[in-house]
Amino acid sequence: QVQLVESGGGLVQAGGSLRLSCAASGRTFSSYAMGWFRQAPGKEREFVAAISRSGVSTYSADSVKGRFTISRDNAKNTVYLQMNSLNPEDTAVYYCAASNTIGVVTTDRRYGYWGQGTQVTVSS
Repeated sequence: QVQLVESGGGLVQAGGSLRLSCAASGRTFSSYAMGWFRQAPGKEREFVAAISRSGVSTYSADSVKGRFTISRDNAKNTVYLQMNSLNPEDTAVYYCAASNTIGVVTTDRRYGYWGQGTQVTVSS
């Protein structure tokens, strides 16, 4: 079992950057594929980015490709989401999630563990 705590959210102007962090408890962090999802008011949760257990493989949604980068530090039990060139459409609660599945996981139902979320608000 793993517990996840996100941090790093906040209010930023359009064009700005934020880095989200997700700290995981436990000693088996490297055995989980990790992902970031987001949910805007009135919208369904959507996939943002995912990373494999080793960190070698990553995948990002088209809407954030070239602007967001997912990475992980297994020694620190932490996964990151670097967000650049933010725009108001990126405003949402961002969640990190952990999956026992091998590889890069883009489907939310394959994630068994979720953080509480961190709010990101981008002003125009």
